[in-house]
Amino acid sequence: MVTMVTMPMAEPADEQLLLNLLNTTPVVDGHEQDDLADFALARQWLAANGQKATKQEWQGLLDVRTVLQAIVRGEQSPTALAPFLVEVGYWPRATADGLDWDLRAPGGRVAAAKAVIAWDALRVSSPGRLRACANPECQLFLIDRSKPNSAKWCSMAVCGNRMKARRHYHRAGETA
Repeated sequence: MVTMVTMPMAEPADEQLLLNLLNTTPVVDGHEQDDLADFALARQWLAANGQKATKQEWQGLLDVRTVLQAIVRGEQSPTALAPFLVEVGYWPRATADGLDWDLRAPGGRVAAAKAVIAWDALRVSSPGRLRACANPECQLFLIDRSKPNSAKWCSMAVCGNRMKARRHYHRAGETA
């Protein structure tokens, strides 16, 4: 008999990988960009994020990115992640200090598995803190690490400032 135990296992680097992946489709000057549009760009992105720079890893990330973005926006159920978890698991390894847990995933799906596991770890440990930017013209995401869980924008300097200026402009127009 096998007993299942829920263990959200993600490292800070995996959370950063997830956030960086979600933010690979920014809007620049009103046009959506794709930082993973071709393998040359993706190879640089994968290396910068500490992942193997293979075409299989790139394809796995493209596939999971769309699903994760939709889930974080509330447009899709987390059950859509099931295909990305086939044959994924953690295996214990005894060390001089205790146990280390090694992620095992099919070739070409390690980075995608890390992103999915990081999403779930955030869902469990920090519910509601991973979210889309409140600026409807922005497609970026944020992990709210503020104590009151009140961050709304991917960047206070960019989106936050724009949204506050827009509200001020509308309020000033109503009183005129």
